[in-house]
Amino acid sequence: MTSDNDGTPPLEAPGAALYIASLVEELAQVAKSHDLDALAYILDMARLEADQISKRWDGQGGPGSSGPN
Repeated sequence: MTSDNDGTPPLEAPGAALYIASLVEELAQVAKSHDLDALAYILDMARLEADQISKRWDGQGGPGSSGPN
């Protein structure tokens, strides 16, 4: 668990990934509303990656797991 004094709650990796995904989703919406298409695309990719990381951790118990056999 991480605990910084920056105002964010202490989170395990899956929770941190979901938190990042929600923040990046909002930023992507701002970029889209200002026709910043390339930036919106990059932010969407970051959101997808954060979602996938969270699912991998929640589903297999840690990073780099290949899943159940």
